[in-house]
Amino acid sequence: MAVGQLSAEIPAIGDRVRRTVALLQRRGYALAPSRLAAICLGGTLREQEVRWATAVVPELALAEGLVVERNSSAAASAIRDRADGHADASPEYLEMTVDFVRRLVAIAPFITSVSIAGSLASGGFRASDDVDLNLIVEDGHRHLAYVVVNFLGVLHAVRHRAKPVDDLTRRPVAPRLMTVNLVLERSQCRPLARQDEDMAFELLMSEPVFGLEAFEELLEHNPALVDHFPQLAHKPAPLLIATPRRLSRRLYPALLDRPAQHLGRSAWRYMQWTRRHHPEALARVAFVRATMRPYTLFDEA
Repeated sequence: MAVGQLSAEIPAIGDRVRRTVALLQRRGYALAPSRLAAICLGGTLREQEVRWATAVVPELALAEGLVVERNSSAAASAIRDRADGHADASPEYLEMTVDFVRRLVAIAPFITSVSIAGSLASGGFRASDDVDLNLIVEDGHRHLAYVVVNFLGVLHAVRHRAKPVDDLTRRPVAPRLMTVNLVLERSQCRPLARQDEDMAFELLMSEPVFGLEAFEELLEHNPALVDHFPQLAHKPAPLLIATPRRLSRRLYPALLDRPAQHLGRSAWRYMQWTRRHHPEALARVAFVRATMRPYTLFDEA
């Protein structure tokens, strides 16, 4: 690309880079120019374009090799430490999560898609983190999915009692390990009530493990998401598993969702109670739930 042409496009590119950095910043992450170029709002860019934009946009800065908002440069070192630790911590937990998802979808045939979300997908995972999962389920099974994931998650976590914990993942019996980040019923996806860039970014950064067809169906019914991030149209799925042998769906009629809602709400209230002395953990949970609305469970709790 000629220098004159690049200079003419810098304002538009700069705005895209700035908005992408803001999306990451709200989640506590930052990326190097090469990685940021690959996931930029509006489509992929060249690393050179990201570096130029960082140099000319007043709100942006390059700190610790990461593109950050200038007023957050002081946090770049901590973010860099998380990113550097990801390579050491993530392989074990990715393998563990894929195994968990294989067991989950075998016993819960109403789950049509599972993706890894949060820090394990975004690149800032620490061994003390939990693993966030995004689910698409058959209609009338949202709360049942929450209960099944948490029940299976407790059994799974008991095998990993020695896992490092923090204020978010510390529990009396076993560490919080596998957790539900987002549950969507299929009808909610046709179309989504939200098709903003935050929701598109959530899907872009997730890693599909099961049910790629349902994930692609969601994108088909919500083309605005792909307008925000064209990369979604060709998103790879290196962790995808084959469909295992599954239990009969007749074991999980939709009428079970109401009692599952009451059970799940009680479990949610208990988890919040365990965080009562940890305001930072409560604030983090509140932020994550705010980004997921109107799809959060137990908002009335």
